[in-house]
Amino acid sequence: MPSVPLMAVAVFVLGAVTGSFLNVCIYRMPLEQSIITPGSRCMACGTAVCWFDNIPIISWLLLRGRCRHCAAPFSLRYPLVELLTGLLSLALFIKFGATLQYLVLFIFVAALLVVTFIDFDHQIIPDEISLPGIAIGFLCSFFLPEPSWLSSLLGIIAGWGLLALVFYGYLWLTGREGMGGGDAKLLAMMGAFLGLKAIPFIIFSSSLVGSIVGLSIMKIQGKDRHLAIPFGPYLVLGALLYIFFGPQIISWYLQLGR
Repeated sequence: MPSVPLMAVAVFVLGAVTGSFLNVCIYRMPLEQSIITPGSRCMACGTAVCWFDNIPIISWLLLRGRCRHCAAPFSLRYPLVELLTGLLSLALFIKFGATLQYLVLFIFVAALLVVTFIDFDHQIIPDEISLPGIAIGFLCSFFLPEPSWLSSLLGIIAGWGLLALVFYGYLWLTGREGMGGGDAKLLAMMGAFLGLKAIPFIIFSSSLVGSIVGLSIMKIQGKDRHLAIPFGPYLVLGALLYIFFGPQIISWYLQLGR
């Protein structure tokens, strides 16, 4: 059986390689392009990227972030996404070990990373991720120790229902969309994978961080309160906090009230 350090290296590499594919999804999905074909190409000269120039993180460093053929710069985001995916894969492995739960949550976290960067760039959350994610998360609940299928189902209902209520309530009161419908579907997907107990935690933590960041941006840029800020990344942050620290934070909070 492989040693723990070797397994740790393997899961990091798995994450980095997956991150390379996530970069393709982040760029192509909003443009409604295939994420399978064609292969990776330089956006400036159109030259196909050879396999040895497509090694996660390493190739970008060796090429100094530029195309081998035309020297056009490649975005720093590419190695950052690969590194982040590798680190999250490693963190999940450390927490859950070589289990089915690790694999399921790694797929879930990978989807959240795609959502985060697409929402930052385009302020949309693709249904192609959230809707299948709801079904996959619910199906996985039958094979994992937690959440139970009932908690997963209730998480879907609560996740979609609470944000949908905010969305339509704000629309009815102001005549404007205050939150995208994609946020409700994203929270429903989180409920499917993490269960009902995760929903209040995610809503509270994401709202707290989002409010602080949003108010800071408005203060710095001198914008009014109608500044459009994507909420999906803050929901993602809340979900990640719950996966790694949720029970500890909840326990600490409950102890404060005693």
